Amino acid sequence: MIQINDNLTAAYLSDKLKRFWEISRRKIRLMEKNYDESEGSPVFTVKGKYTSRGWTEWTQGFQYGSALLQFDATGDLGMLEYAEKKIVGKMAPHISHIGVHDHGFNNVSTYGNLLRITNEGKIAVDEWEKHFCELALKISGAIQATRWTSIKDGGFIHSFNGAHSLFVDTIRSCRALILSHRLGHVLQGEGDVRISLLERAIEHMKATARYSVFYGDGRDIYDNEPGRTAHESVFNVKDGSFRCPNSQQGYCGFTTWTRGLAWAMCGFAEQLEWISTVDENDLSASGGKEYLSGLIRKAAEATCDFYIKNTPVDGVPYWDTGAPGLTSLKDYLQKPSDPFNDFEPVDSSAAAIAAQGLFRLGHFLSDNHKEPPDNIYWKAGLRVLDTLLQEPYLSTDPDHQGLLLHSVYHRPNGWDFIPPGSKIPYGESSMWGDYHIREVCLYLQRIINKDIYYNYFSYIR
Repeated sequence: MIQINDNLTAAYLSDKLKRFWEISRRKIRLMEKNYDESEGSPVFTVKGKYTSRGWTEWTQGFQYGSALLQFDATGDLGMLEYAEKKIVGKMAPHISHIGVHDHGFNNVSTYGNLLRITNEGKIAVDEWEKHFCELALKISGAIQATRWTSIKDGGFIHSFNGAHSLFVDTIRSCRALILSHRLGHVLQGEGDVRISLLERAIEHMKATARYSVFYGDGRDIYDNEPGRTAHESVFNVKDGSFRCPNSQQGYCGFTTWTRGLAWAMCGFAEQLEWISTVDENDLSASGGKEYLSGLIRKAAEATCDFYIKNTPVDGVPYWDTGAPGLTSLKDYLQKPSDPFNDFEPVDSSAAAIAAQGLFRLGHFLSDNHKEPPDNIYWKAGLRVLDTLLQEPYLSTDPDHQGLLLHSVYHRPNGWDFIPPGSKIPYGESSMWGDYHIREVCLYLQRIINKDIYYNYFSYIR
């Protein structure tokens, strides 16, 4: 269980954040200089060097989005220029990619961030660039919404596995639909039928809350603790009925893959913030604002509570809460995480994503948004981030291209590099881990500096 430190404050982390951004800048430049982009999108490191992995191209937005976050945090114009050049030159295929559920990752992280910093006044407004980003986001949201499966009580954006497959990750791609809707866009189908992006986003949220999250109500014999998540929920596409939980990257459908848990924590907390800004009339067709907010808050609190309870004291989880080797790690929840053990790897990328979810939920539940919150979610987020901002998780080796060490990609497939002499993978980084530690650091820095609150939707009216 995460050990809360009541003396740890956001301001205390200020010096660590300054050090972090300097290290982050060097890592981005190291990648820019040494990575061969003809090999495809960088995914994770092997012996400290970023490599690609042919599965889907879901990480390129994190690569260039990281430069935008670096500019946002430090004002480094070189990072802005690099990101703008790469977004224009490389990201167009991702806008119209009909084969993936990752539009929130690729396109909101790039076009969305670029539009955000423009509308926040952090850069001079270039009307052509602004319209360029708006058009990209409009199309991205509509394309993402076409991956639609209808079920008995709604529908969902299906994963690249097929129409039967609901991934918990995709809660963060709802952002693509919401931004497109806020920009006034609709999806048009056969006969020019207008399909609401807002309704599809909401239905996906509802399906994820109902089927990807367990609430301890006995849905199966393993459903005995609220907040457990399934990576994949499987449906019969003929009659729209739920069939079973499953997992692609976790140990099994009846255990909790911690990065999937973290996606849920962050995604539900983000959507809870967004729902609070929506007019009641816009949500009436989906059950009303009170109902939807209650459903999403329940999912956010359950997943965050589960994370706090089932993570070692320093806030960094092992890759799956049911991984079999954990039985050999005696009392592993009562001591700090150990990335160098002989049995099961940790996943620092899950911790970075989860920290943002904890912060956002803690902030949302706070009575006074003018000051940093003082609740368990906020304090747990501080504990997690404090751990990640120092060794052995922060990568200080000038030759290692990664920023956040001890990230795991696909343990069941054996894709992660295992150092000689070790029984488990450790010491490597991932594009999503590096991006999300930058994102959570930017989030907290803005809180400390009393800057504009960092989210994906408020800069678009």
